[in-house]
Amino acid sequence: MANHASAIKRHKQSEKRRLRNATVKSSLRTAVKKVKEAQTAGKADEAKTNLLQAVSELDKAVSKGVLHRNNAARKIARLTKQLNQK
Repeated sequence: MANHASAIKRHKQSEKRRLRNATVKSSLRTAVKKVKEAQTAGKADEAKTNLLQAVSELDKAVSKGVLHRNNAARKIARLTKQLNQK
């Protein structure tokens, strides 16, 4: 454990951020999973609406600093490409 007051504060801050990031990543994974499941089930309309939700979640993750913007852009591009192919 940290000895300095500043290090203790830093540890508390990093723990809060870790928990917040975990919830954002979890909801992100769920949104992407819904898109893929709808696509494999052959439900094109549902997949498109889920894609919009996933894009929104990815953009939120970028604005909160959980994901890098290029990482989110790559994920969005790959999801839309998969959706448009079938």
